[in-house]
Amino acid sequence: MTAPRLAFQYAVLRAVPRVERGEFVNIGIILYCQAVDFLAATVSVDELRLRALAPEVDLDAVRGSAEAVVLACRAAVGTARENTGLATRFGILTAPRSTVVQPSPVHAGVTDDPSRTLESLVAKLVSAG
Repeated sequence: MTAPRLAFQYAVLRAVPRVERGEFVNIGIILYCQAVDFLAATVSVDELRLRALAPEVDLDAVRGSAEAVVLACRAAVGTARENTGLATRFGILTAPRSTVVQPSPVHAGVTDDPSRTLESLVAKLVSAG
């Protein structure tokens, strides 16, 4: 029997050291799968790539902002009725912003394992290689 195919959404976290220039380095992925109440983020800040864009970048600020997203995904939530469910949390985390860490537009896909898909997206879209 095949595993069920589950719809998911994700956004790429980007470090934008000079917001006015719009140049960025992918530093993480946020993935949400409603069917299994899965919301997680993984980050990997590549210091060399960021410094190549902006030698003066505040790496601690980038790491801190990115880790705040990871922690927000792990934090306990209420129900959607309380407006604090995972769907709402994902929406808040992926809302456009003009800060040093920004989400990409939201993309969709299907998976049979959200954790494995998160790892795969990080390897494909974030990790240098």
